[in-house]
Amino acid sequence: MRKPKVTVIGSINMDMVTTTSKVPNQGETILGDAFQTAFGGKGANQAVAAARLGADVAMIGRVGDDPFGQLLLNGLEQEGICIDSVEPVTGESSGVATILLSEGDNRIIVTPGANRCVDSAYIESFRELIVQSDVVVIQLEIPLQAVDYAVTICSEEGVPVILNPAPAQTLSVETYRRATYLTPNESEYNELFTTFYEELEEKLIVTQGANGVQWSEDGERKRIAGHTASVVDTTGAGDTFNGALAVALARKESLEEAITFANAAAALSVQAFGAQTGMPKEEQVKAFLNNTGGI
Repeated sequence: MRKPKVTVIGSINMDMVTTTSKVPNQGETILGDAFQTAFGGKGANQAVAAARLGADVAMIGRVGDDPFGQLLLNGLEQEGICIDSVEPVTGESSGVATILLSEGDNRIIVTPGANRCVDSAYIESFRELIVQSDVVVIQLEIPLQAVDYAVTICSEEGVPVILNPAPAQTLSVETYRRATYLTPNESEYNELFTTFYEELEEKLIVTQGANGVQWSEDGERKRIAGHTASVVDTTGAGDTFNGALAVALARKESLEEAITFANAAAALSVQAFGAQTGMPKEEQVKAFLNNTGGI
């Protein structure tokens, strides 16, 4: 049976994580407790989630021509993701997220680097790949003009597109209208969509963490509950949800079935440290749903 084709357009980052007992004051130098790097970027995370769940995934994005760039490409390739549409940018750094973990909280600086070069012309050069996709997934860690353009291509070509409005930034109402589905979390929904709720109601799929997911279908408001999970790290749960939703929709499952599948995948993802580390395989999600009665 043919695998569902999912194309992800978005960011590819290297996460650099330092753990320390305290945050240094301005001008102060302290010793940290631990350091590690991890593959990240919302686009790459969603691509990994979709690939692990059984999709044929292509990534449209960019990395720098630095050592991080090659590592990031290798990481995507090892997950079985097609990287033919990920081109290094000469003289540019790869995107990085500098993450400081201290006292149960974090401080993060994201430097987009090569992600800024995912522009409209670059996306147009892969129009044929987009057209051949069963579902396209986009987030907001690339230039917003490129997001608008990508959603327009999908709308023109009749390709279902999931627009994950994260991090929260305002797009044109026309872009929201052209998207097939919008997947904000509660915070993003409150910031971006309360004014347009009635118009966009049946496009919105609002993730609510432990409280589950809310959406509307055929004039009826629906909700499924969250799952009880041993939470280690919630980083990447939203990306797992979006990747899983894309896979299920690409398989032509009903919207409720797709959301149920994505909700379960996200619950499993929080049980390991790191955005990509805990992303589950398809058989894990199916077993989890069997054990929980499919809810």
